[in-house]
Amino acid sequence: MKTYSLEKPYMVQSQTGLLAGVEFIESPNANTRPIGVEPELIVVHGISLPPNQFGGEAIQKLFTNQLNPNDDPYFKEIQSLTVSAHLLIRRDGHVVQFVPFYKRAWHAGVSCFKGREGCNDFSIGIELEGTDKTCYTVSQYDSLAGVIKALWQAYPSLQAQDVVGHCDIAPGRKTDPGPYFLWTALERLLVSKES
Repeated sequence: MKTYSLEKPYMVQSQTGLLAGVEFIESPNANTRPIGVEPELIVVHGISLPPNQFGGEAIQKLFTNQLNPNDDPYFKEIQSLTVSAHLLIRRDGHVVQFVPFYKRAWHAGVSCFKGREGCNDFSIGIELEGTDKTCYTVSQYDSLAGVIKALWQAYPSLQAQDVVGHCDIAPGRKTDPGPYFLWTALERLLVSKES
């Protein structure tokens, strides 16, 4: 399993829009960004499938439209969803990519950032395996910080202050990554990785 370390930072391959050395499972739930639109926002999400359970392949199956509604009662409620994220960071820090960064992943839904609607058009979505009621892991923060640093280097259009939660772009509709996500811990890691 690949986790972030200072000796081997993540790197975005400009030709493919993929993180070098990271597992890639292509999601059909993506399309082209509007012409001339570059990533300008990073959205952090939290997800667990089934709810409040970690591990397994359910998230991967959701993002690739292969979720079996008979595997869990909750899956019957979400079986018609066509969603994705650019990345998933598992509890152990393992990163899986589903959509190249130059494409639009379907992660934000109805959303608005600084008066601009349709955040999927101009954002990168990163899902953390977790819930609103559990702490995220040190490995997840470390991987997330490494990924964000790589994205900042690859896309000058991204600004340091424009890393937000799903709750920030869809208030009242979404609550993730939740109150247990420590923004100050992420900020410290990002500052330490900048030097």
